[in-house]
Amino acid sequence: MTAAWLVLVAILSANAVYAASVGENQSTMYDTIVVGMGASGTSAASTLAQAGRRVLVLEAQNRIGGRVCTVPFGDGVVELGAEWIHGQVPSTVYDLAIKNNVSVISQDISMDVFLSDGSKGDRALINDLVDFALQSCEDPPKEPQPLGQCITNRLMDYIRVHHPDLLKDQDFLTELLAFLDLVIDNYEATTSWNDITTESKYRELDGDQHISWHKNGYKTLFEILLNTYNNGPGLPTLEYKLNKEVTQINWSEDPSKKVVVTCKDGSSYTADNVIVTVSIGVLKERHATMFSPMLPHWKTKSIDTISMGLMDKILLLFPYSWWPKSSTFFAFVWRRSEKKKIEERDRWVTQIFGVSTPLGSDRAMTVWTSGDAAKTIETLPEDVVKRKTMELLRRFMGANVTVPEPVEMIRSSWYTNPYTRGSYTYDHIDSPLHPNARADLAQPITDSAGVPRILFAGEATEATHFSTVHGAVDSGRREAARLLPKSDVCNCPFL
Repeated sequence: MTAAWLVLVAILSANAVYAASVGENQSTMYDTIVVGMGASGTSAASTLAQAGRRVLVLEAQNRIGGRVCTVPFGDGVVELGAEWIHGQVPSTVYDLAIKNNVSVISQDISMDVFLSDGSKGDRALINDLVDFALQSCEDPPKEPQPLGQCITNRLMDYIRVHHPDLLKDQDFLTELLAFLDLVIDNYEATTSWNDITTESKYRELDGDQHISWHKNGYKTLFEILLNTYNNGPGLPTLEYKLNKEVTQINWSEDPSKKVVVTCKDGSSYTADNVIVTVSIGVLKERHATMFSPMLPHWKTKSIDTISMGLMDKILLLFPYSWWPKSSTFFAFVWRRSEKKKIEERDRWVTQIFGVSTPLGSDRAMTVWTSGDAAKTIETLPEDVVKRKTMELLRRFMGANVTVPEPVEMIRSSWYTNPYTRGSYTYDHIDSPLHPNARADLAQPITDSAGVPRILFAGEATEATHFSTVHGAVDSGRREAARLLPKSDVCNCPFL
């Protein structure tokens, strides 16, 4: 073969690759593009595909799930992200599990209590006070105030009546309040319970609040949504691509023009509209460059206003289960003098309120942390986190049992992850000043004819069910419904 022929072949090959690439980008036109394949994005895409719409989902990470992340661990699975189904009525997530005959299990989260000198604490007392603190959240005062302040005032009144002897031990009361602060922080993904307003619009669903997918894993929800559970055939009009980080969404008010979505790798895709389901943490960081033209002020104000929290986990796998079988949750309450010594060098260690044993893996233990402490843990070397965490476990739980070294450790990193930048949203103390922020975030951007071109879904867009998977799923269905005739919405088996 001559040199000239080799050059010609090379040119033709290059042109063929270019043509294929251009052809792909020009021919891949969809009814809707969904950005993000977490609970809301998968829900929106599956709803539209069930109605026969041609849908493309672009996911920046190398997996489906978003802030749901089921991973194999030991003899089962654990959840690095969302852990439970919160409530049963009316819960889309719970209903999908039941309709598909998926086994789910209620997890009792009442706590065994350990003190920092290794002794057992008063289980009945601590659980009573935790229950009172959580119930206090359900009856807010007329005027908004920091949640911690409200709970503290009510709790002290409760103690005076029901546990007056506690008033004689101020050091214990101080650490009790610090412990309860951490419990609330782990529910809300905050650093302090005083960052949260009592005027929250969050509403619990009726029924059990801690239902575990156990060894099925939360990933099962996505298999159901994508119609792949139990070897289902999938959804023929739904296509998804992983490792596709969206860098720009070009839209126009001109009804005759399409929306063009461009990815970091240079690929681009065209559709009539796009549903954006990335977290509020990502929107805060990228909205100024992601949208062309830029989003209107009322939209960016909502993005800036809503607060993103952080809740992280450290997962330890042991050669055998060494902990008491009397509970699946173990609370850690410090003695004041011992805590001061640790705080001087490792404050993050004292911000771990306790541990649990997940129902998906028999030899695993989950260490819970949130807020600034979680941010610190994400930056520390793995060997440091492992060593300090084991010191903590042995301090609290090792008095009467040998605590073995773990055989494996994994941890979440929702804050440093560029595709999440946090775990879920909460109502900050300033939220009452912006009562329409979540509703504004949920409002679509329309063209000059009033047709939705850019739509927004995700737990942050839910007024009363934010921070939950069922809220995220419902938000995806909500935005899909905007794009479908009512008859198609009514006939969709997922609605």
